[in-house]
Amino acid sequence: MLDCLMTAEEKELQDEVRAFVREDVDKQLLRDMDEDKVRYPREFLEKAAARKLLGLRFPKKYGGRDLPWVSEIIALEEVGVLGTSLGCLYSLVSIVGEAIDKFGSDHLKDKYLRPTLEGRLTTAEALTEPRGGSDFFGAACTARKEGDHYILNGQKRFVVGSEGADYFMVYAKTDSDAPPHKSISAFLVDRSPEVKAEYLYGLMGTRGGGTGRLVFSDVRVPAENLLGEENNGAAIFYQMMIPERMTSAGGAVGMGRSALDVATRYSTRRKAFGSEIKNFQAVSFKVADSVTCLDAARGIVYLAARSVDAGDPPGKSRRLVSEAKKVATENAWKAVNNAMQIMGGIGYTNVYPIEKMLRDVRLIMIWTGTNEIMDLIIQHEYYKELAKEGFKGRDIEFDAAEADMDDEKIYE
Repeated sequence: MLDCLMTAEEKELQDEVRAFVREDVDKQLLRDMDEDKVRYPREFLEKAAARKLLGLRFPKKYGGRDLPWVSEIIALEEVGVLGTSLGCLYSLVSIVGEAIDKFGSDHLKDKYLRPTLEGRLTTAEALTEPRGGSDFFGAACTARKEGDHYILNGQKRFVVGSEGADYFMVYAKTDSDAPPHKSISAFLVDRSPEVKAEYLYGLMGTRGGGTGRLVFSDVRVPAENLLGEENNGAAIFYQMMIPERMTSAGGAVGMGRSALDVATRYSTRRKAFGSEIKNFQAVSFKVADSVTCLDAARGIVYLAARSVDAGDPPGKSRRLVSEAKKVATENAWKAVNNAMQIMGGIGYTNVYPIEKMLRDVRLIMIWTGTNEIMDLIIQHEYYKELAKEGFKGRDIEFDAAEADMDDEKIYE
């Protein structure tokens, strides 16, 4: 985060998270995760919890710090330098915690949110289905009410933490006769013998998070584990898009920044034709492009965080959050690609971490809603704003020399 955008308290938080990332995360853990020797690094979350760095936005009485989104973005950028696997596990506390904090009962907050922030429980989100993808409301997973329980059946895929998490936030269809947007409910589901990680994916990058396919077979979920109201999962889903996409955006900036740091430092040491390669415009202009991309991304992410914190109308915040996710992830991808190009062949080897970062960063333009979905949301919300608010400034349409030629303005 640019210093001019931070308060003294936010700079202290940045230093705290940097110390955690520097001192508590062993490089061997990162290597073992990338080789799939470690499937779920629970100790990472426990160490973050020991420093009270999990769920910064949530109430102090449950173990949070009552901080705004802006503060969480500062933390996410610093955790982002570790790559997408640990960044995702860190973010899941914020993502699932959002649902519990906003829609859960006091009982659920005591039972799940508090121990999650304390590092005693770990969590995961089960959203995507084998036949679903971006079509969230086409969910086939079902939950049938029987007395004081729901009977849950179905599958979810691409669940980070399918191997390792203690409980899952699961969306399921509870009314097959209702319109899609009024048929889904959300539940907290404990790991049990009826919840099986049926398949673990071999991933290009973002390894070590236990990403797999979950199968639910007649799982008995207490009715009290329902989040919000039955069949009102849409409201939860739309709220959850804020932490899902904001965490992706914040972490992306950190990844891009760390790749740029490695490549820039390399350019001051590596020589060709008798000069450090930083002196060649082919290199230095890529550095300039990356710096600009990351500063632009950081600005829009910070703006989106401010919008959510200020309580802007949901549509406006939803647009800005989508813009932040799109711009930050795409610009991080540019920065990592530029870093590899600056370093040349050595950047393509595992002598440097750039090749791993390239594999990691590719995913973030896909998960938590593809960037094409972000485009869909951005234009949709902007058209709505325009229709509602109209032109607030000067309408330049009528500044044209022949603006009064109505016969030439044909719309049909």
